[in-house]
Amino acid sequence: MKENFICPRCKGFLNVGEHIVLSAETKHKNAGIVFFSPVIGNYTTAKNSGFIVKEGDKYEFFCPMCHEKLAADIHDNLSRIIMIDEKNEEFEILFSKIAGEKSTYKVVGESVEIYGDHHSNYIDFVSLSQNK
Repeated sequence: MKENFICPRCKGFLNVGEHIVLSAETKHKNAGIVFFSPVIGNYTTAKNSGFIVKEGDKYEFFCPMCHEKLAADIHDNLSRIIMIDEKNEEFEILFSKIAGEKSTYKVVGESVEIYGDHHSNYIDFVSLSQNK
């Protein structure tokens, strides 16, 4: 079994084939579907060419099924989904909402794996949330 990615709200499956599928929107209501790599630390994405993503802009990500925001509680610039691995172990995946910012965190209990060139931007918030 491969990893599955699910919405933390409705528990719907977010991955199809070799992609995690999320809807995204800017504060200016520029919206589209984004395909992410399911490999944590791989920042390759695919989207419609009409959905313009500007580096540095902030995007809200939503579950394509229940349409709820996938916002993390610990920082306004982070989104949250759940990953279930082949051993049926559950991890919280936190990732940056800022286009071009490579910051991802795989969290289970007090353990945090960090990914991306910009991981230091939020590691203090992620670490503090583990100590609550």
